[in-house]
Order: sequence, then C-alpha cells, then structure tokens
Amino acid sequence: MGISAAGRTVLVTGAAMGMGRLYAERAVHDGAAHVVLWDRNAEALEATAADLRALGGSTVHPYALDVSSVAEVTAAAESVLAEAGVPDILINNAGIVRGKYFWEHDHEADIDAVMQVNTLAPMHITRAFLPQMIARRTPARILNVASASGTLSVPKMSVYTASKWAVIGWSDSLRLELNESGNGHVQVTTLIPSYIKTGMFAGARGPLLTPLMEPEYVVDRAWTALMEGKARIQLPWTVPLGSALRGLLPQPVWDVVAGRVFKVYKSMDHFTGRPAAPAAAEGKR
Repeated sequence: MGISAAGRTVLVTGAAMGMGRLYAERAVHDGAAHVVLWDRNAEALEATAADLRALGGSTVHPYALDVSSVAEVTAAAESVLAEAGVPDILINNAGIVRGKYFWEHDHEADIDAVMQVNTLAPMHITRAFLPQMIARRTPARILNVASASGTLSVPKMSVYTASKWAVIGWSDSLRLELNESGNGHVQVTTLIPSYIKTGMFAGARGPLLTPLMEPEYVVDRAWTALMEGKARIQLPWTVPLGSALRGLLPQPVWDVVAGRVFKVYKSMDHFTGRPAAPAAAEGKR
C-alpha cells in the first residue's frame, strides 16, 4: 500500500545540496508537516533551509552535524524526536567517494571516512529512529541510497564499492527482518543507481548504454518507489542487466565484457570529483 508525505515527518541526510536537497524539496512540495535536514555543511544547510521555508507549508528543521559521529547522530536524533517527532520517512542519502587505487588511500581520511559515512552512518541513523518507527504501528518508509558499484567491482573505487556493497546487504536484510518480525508497516527501499550528474562523480564516464542520469529523474523514480514501498530500484536498466550477466558469465569472460565491451572498468579513469567538497556531501551516485 502506497503512502504520501502529506502531513508526515521526513528526514533527509546530506540535505544541503544535490540529491538530498531535491528529496527535501519533494517532501515540501508533497505537503510534509516537518522536513528535517541533516548535513555537515552548515552554510549550505542554512541556505537550503531558507529556500525551503520560502516555499511554505512545511516546518523545516536544519541540523548541522557529522553523520560519521555516533555521538552527534545520537544527540541530533534526540533533538529531532523532541522537536519534530518520529520520522515517518527516513532518507539515508549522505555519501562520499574516493577515486584512486586502494594502496593510495589514507587510513583515516579515505578508508575510515568512506566506510563511516557511507555504511556505518545509515546503520546508526536508522537504529536511532527505528524502535520508535516500529512502536507507532503506522506506515513508515526508509530509503537507503546505495550504488551500482555495490553490485559490480570497479577499479579506482575499491573502498567506495565496498561501502555500497555493504549498504545493499544490510538494507535488504533489514527489509526482510521487518517483514518477518511482523513489523512490515516500516518498509525499506534500496536505491541502486549508476552515475548521476551531481558533481560528486565529476569526470566519471558512464559505461556503454549507461549515460550519466539527471538528478531530478533519479529522485522522482526513487521517491515514487519509496512511497510505494518497493524493495529495490535500479537505474538505469543496464544496472540489473550488468548484475545478471555478472552472475551468469565465468569470471574471465565477464572481465572481458565489463572491461572491453561495457567499459565499466574504465569508468573512473578521468574522475576528478567535486572541488573542495565537504566531507559529508550529498549522496551519489
């Protein structure tokens, strides 16, 4: 059964810019009572909050915090529960990327940071609100933003790929746990997109038949799937195709197909990323 954001509380991480901002705008447009914005970039966060308030109709709650900090997540969650109530819709969108060979990654600035923001933060954030979402016994939704790179290995994205692979496994397991424990009123959707034109993956080249997608298109498709409670949405159509071929073909054959035909293995060769991006910028993909 589908739901609407009208009259509900929506929380978006990585909400100051890019995809996160678009999700927040959609929540206001659909009549959410409370729209909660989490982001590390305080300046951009306040600007986004002001723009959303100007649209009218929703109470906007901006929180500047580092989602990789369990202490900050816990404190902010307590404030949200007191000020805006239990989120009906939680969108785990915040994410960062490092595009380099694994041995070039710094221990803390790269490996720890990517895993903390991309993998651990969605878990800790969801854990902070899920017991209350379950206890209310009213329809609720969780969107976990993963990536197509969490389904296929990609050179120069080893840590990012690992972080998103973990998100997919955790997110779908959480969905099953909620359904099998009789708590299916909280439904989990996993978004698995290829590259999106947000600036986060500037310089990356989409594989064959997989052009970089417009953020508005992805948000629209993801929002619809979330409201309908769909388990998974993969964009574009080549993403599930790639996963299917990877499962069917022997490894040497797949390496040739992915590397020479679809050019998946070359997609990060010219990656530059967003200049001077905040450490917890918007999610991907």
